[in-house]
Amino acid sequence: MQKPSPIIYPGPFNQYIDAVREPDLSDAFNMQLPVINGFLSAISEEKSRYAYAVSKWTIKELLQHMIDTERIFSYRALSIARGELQSLPGFDENAYAATAHGNGRSWHSLGNEFLIVRQATHLLFNSFTNDMLMTEGHFSNRANTAAGCGFIILGHFYHHKKVIEERYF
Repeated sequence: MQKPSPIIYPGPFNQYIDAVREPDLSDAFNMQLPVINGFLSAISEEKSRYAYAVSKWTIKELLQHMIDTERIFSYRALSIARGELQSLPGFDENAYAATAHGNGRSWHSLGNEFLIVRQATHLLFNSFTNDMLMTEGHFSNRANTAAGCGFIILGHFYHHKKVIEERYF
């Protein structure tokens, strides 16, 4: 399944779609797994508690945000692939982070959860036919496809990995 075009689906999610180098969704999922493993293993428990400013999330909170976001976009993809006609709502990432208590968990626990969620996400997208992946739906008041949700998930990880590398190390 090829990347959606920003011409067809313009909007704020294109930064995530553009961050994925692979043009094929299945290849992109396969190529990202070793990157995730390297990323998780490069961060110690001590480092995971770090925030680069008082008002910024810790690395643990960022990973919890990535887990939550992946679950939300997987649900969006599932809904779209199954023909949901209603526009799906957005979510307030800061409100979610405030109640998630990511800092109360170990880095190892968060990392394991992320890997399990990613495995479930990958299996979900592998279960979709090409027609399902090309099904169009709406979320956050914008049109996109189930495949678009997959590329957003992948790019969202790359986005936050880059933020952590640039601002937390």
